[in-house]
Amino acid sequence: MSSLIDSLKAEHTNIGRILAEVDQLGVDSEAGRMALLKAKKGLLAHIKHEDDNLYPLLLKEAETDPILADAMEFFNTDIEHVATVAMGFFEKYEAGDVNNSYRNDFAELIHVLTQRIKKEESVIYKMYLQLEM
Repeated sequence: MSSLIDSLKAEHTNIGRILAEVDQLGVDSEAGRMALLKAKKGLLAHIKHEDDNLYPLLLKEAETDPILADAMEFFNTDIEHVATVAMGFFEKYEAGDVNNSYRNDFAELIHVLTQRIKKEESVIYKMYLQLEM
């Protein structure tokens, strides 16, 4: 397997671990808020890592591969939704103000991130590995 893909998968695991820590600590504690900021930074760094190292090859190949082009269009639209949910959650709770919708908001964040990770690892990363060969 590619060292890039190994690194991206490790980042997925780390982001999940940090979010579990946020859930355990709660954003109404200083430690929880620090973990939330760490999760946000980790997610933004991960997206940049993909944008800089994964997607350029895929987008170049998509210029001549209609199936890959369709996949890239789907994943671009999907990441916009994920980013909206994630950044909305971070902005809403990074000050530590917990309200009645926190549990639902956290569950939605975990759901969209989990679904995105599954899609990336089962589709995009495999496409990348095929092109890298």
